[in-house]
Amino acid sequence: MTPTTVIEIGRGALEMTLMVSAPLFAAALITGLVVSIFQAATQINEMTLSFVPKLVVIFTTLVLAGPWMLTKLTDYITRLYEAIPSLIG
Repeated sequence: MTPTTVIEIGRGALEMTLMVSAPLFAAALITGLVVSIFQAATQINEMTLSFVPKLVVIFTTLVLAGPWMLTKLTDYITRLYEAIPSLIG
């Protein structure tokens, strides 16, 4: 196994991590933005006000995007396991 192969495997793992986590991060970011605009408009400065909507939106996003995320991870792990013989020899 060459250093180039190790770097490619690491790069692929980072890309997969970013791709799978992107829907959850985007949902949390958009929810936080909406809640902060609401707080600025109503002048409510409650720290816990942003926590519950983010939790609900992230859970909903996980339910909706979960099958896609699981399929992507399963495909990546399957390709990685199938590549083990060519990586060793």
